[in-house]
Amino acid sequence: MSQNVLSQISELLAAKGYAVTESGVGSLRIQDTDSHLSIAAVIEGEIVFFSMTCATVAASALTPAILRKLLDANNGVSTSHFQIFESGDATTISLNNFCKLQEMGADDEDDILSCISFLLADVVTARDLLAADLA
Repeated sequence: MSQNVLSQISELLAAKGYAVTESGVGSLRIQDTDSHLSIAAVIEGEIVFFSMTCATVAASALTPAILRKLLDANNGVSTSHFQIFESGDATTISLNNFCKLQEMGADDEDDILSCISFLLADVVTARDLLAADLA
């Protein structure tokens, strides 16, 4: 994906009220100005991957019961998927979504905005889902 596409995505998101900064080659940091939640976006080829931290906890905090909640098809997190990253004693649970770009037309713009909207809604649901267990 060209720098031009990255610029187009930045302009689209800025026009919709998001704070957008370039955070590296092919990547953006997107902040919802109302909730102050941040999303990382990485462009690889024709795919834009969106990711945001749901929680960072001690590795020992992830019990089988919590993991079952993350994997439960009826947990209320309907459009995003969880990933777990370990770094030393800490474990980060992220929510992720993606979309495939075609020609950066109206359909792609709608897909990008939908991915971000769904991810923001899902992270609120996920945090509520896990709040009692990870408090």
